[in-house]
Amino acid sequence: MQQYIERLEPYKHLGEECGVFGMYDFDGGNVSDSIYYGLVSLQHRGQESCGIAVSDTKGPKGKVLSHKDMGLVNEAFTPDELDKLKGDIGVGHVRYSTAGSSTRENAQPLVLNYVKGTLAMAHNGNLVNAPELRHELSYTGAIFQTTIDSEVIAYHIARERLVTQSVEEAVGKAMQRIKGAYSLVIMSPRKLIGARDPYGFKPLVIGRRENCYVLASETCALDTIGATFIRDVEPGEIVTISPDFGIKSDKSMCLNKSKHARCIFEYIYFARPDSTIDGVSVYDARIAAGRFLAMDSPVEADMVVGVPESGNVAALGYALESGIPYGQAFVKNSYIGRTFIKPKQKNRESSVQVKLNALRSAVEGKRIIMIDDSIVRGTTSDRIVRMLRDAGAKEVHMRVSSPPFLWPCYFGTDVPARDQLIAYNRNIDDICKIIGADSLAYLGIERLEEMVGGKLGICKGCFTGTYPVDPPNEDIRGEYEE
Repeated sequence: MQQYIERLEPYKHLGEECGVFGMYDFDGGNVSDSIYYGLVSLQHRGQESCGIAVSDTKGPKGKVLSHKDMGLVNEAFTPDELDKLKGDIGVGHVRYSTAGSSTRENAQPLVLNYVKGTLAMAHNGNLVNAPELRHELSYTGAIFQTTIDSEVIAYHIARERLVTQSVEEAVGKAMQRIKGAYSLVIMSPRKLIGARDPYGFKPLVIGRRENCYVLASETCALDTIGATFIRDVEPGEIVTISPDFGIKSDKSMCLNKSKHARCIFEYIYFARPDSTIDGVSVYDARIAAGRFLAMDSPVEADMVVGVPESGNVAALGYALESGIPYGQAFVKNSYIGRTFIKPKQKNRESSVQVKLNALRSAVEGKRIIMIDDSIVRGTTSDRIVRMLRDAGAKEVHMRVSSPPFLWPCYFGTDVPARDQLIAYNRNIDDICKIIGADSLAYLGIERLEEMVGGKLGICKGCFTGTYPVDPPNEDIRGEYEE
């Protein structure tokens, strides 16, 4: 068992996805500052790289100013860099790589110059047929500058634009070729376009602030810049925003609602709790998950605690349902960014212990119920359970607000191969022993639909192995440490 834990030491938690943001000021005002703050509010979706591209619709057609770099938004953009980005239309992106290596070249937005003008595009998601499309494009003369599937989408849009009447029509034609998960925000010289895959894997919302229109991954980004939520972009919908006709919608790619497959981990882990996605409050969904855990897997204890940050709301739900007091057991170090150097295995320090520390006075002598959003490989849970015991906890009972991971994800969530998942070929008792808890229970799969109000189609592929889209023939999920 110890060898198993040491072998998996480099692995920590689920990787976030990406965040996209777009803005068009019909009055001609500069949008770069608002895009910056929108990206800051979406920073939880990706801390690896970021970028902004803007254009002046009244200036030279096709002239795009852009800046992108590795790291957090406030690290990549100084006031001087922002001052250089003057334009009334723009797109922004924060990235966590689930496909394509972690390099500056792979940072977004992508800016593409072609015979019809210029496109800037930000993408959240993974395509399952990206390798085949890339191969096809390469053999017809395309020269790729990145290793990300987003460039495949951009190339297809550019090629379709050569034989269509508008950019939005080209986006629709490209959507007929690409398969998988995507939310796109695209800037053309005079239009801002948003598109969501027909299954609705990734979220995308529309907002407005005075005479400015906004596209964003989450509603929290709208709140940050003082924009009012208008509605969600529907799965399969293409929205085109311009002063000529406001918001124009194309729903020709939309599927029957029975085929929708939103990523359930938006509600469990990825999205901020103050966001609402497809009419469901993320906060309410997590409260419901905690309540279901208390109903289905009760245990006598003195205090319910959450693993910061994503476990906190589910822990509150468990406490509300069970009547066991909710408390704080951990202090989180808020100053660990991209510069944090992970200790090597031979070092005594643990990266988990650098990020979290247990409150001895809160847990000593108590029976603790600890709620976390997931167990992927198990090493984080092992160390956090041990941390509570070292702080004097009498018992540690772990409850997980998702079912066990049994299959990889191919749609933008960093879930690894099956043999790296702690739940693969193990039962609950085996996992409980590995992480060192007194008891362990997961959220039941049947509870997932209830968690989001019983009205949304969701993807459960990483739990069941049944995917809404056929998985790829080769691994597209990026590079993982061994």
